[in-house]
Amino acid sequence: MKPQPKPTPRITPDNEPFYRALGERRFVLPWCPACGKAHLPPGPVCPFCFSDRIEWRAASGRGWISSFTVVHKAWFPAFADDIPYNVVQVELEEGPRLTANVLDWPNDRLKIGLAVEIAFIDGMPRFRVRE
Repeated sequence: MKPQPKPTPRITPDNEPFYRALGERRFVLPWCPACGKAHLPPGPVCPFCFSDRIEWRAASGRGWISSFTVVHKAWFPAFADDIPYNVVQVELEEGPRLTANVLDWPNDRLKIGLAVEIAFIDGMPRFRVRE
């Protein structure tokens, strides 16, 4: 069976600054000046206080794994060339949570609380373990 092309993210005016910055190897988050919180996913209003004033600010892209799973071939045949791979939820230092995967780290050594930082691969966020 021939692997299917990988889906690309749907880029809209609300999240375009996020993806543009990733393409430039920078990490930015939408911040609400009214309540002072960063949030993902980006949108036209703050999900905490519903303010429509959003600022895009540089962020460290550092955080800790809060949950993870290892994906197997039977679950997603379209991604067969990359399997097994991991999907992690990372609690960022800035506050929001981001879903991606960890590169260059054995799946059997993943654990909750592992410190990671963002890596830019083909304009998409991935994580590497901070050692």
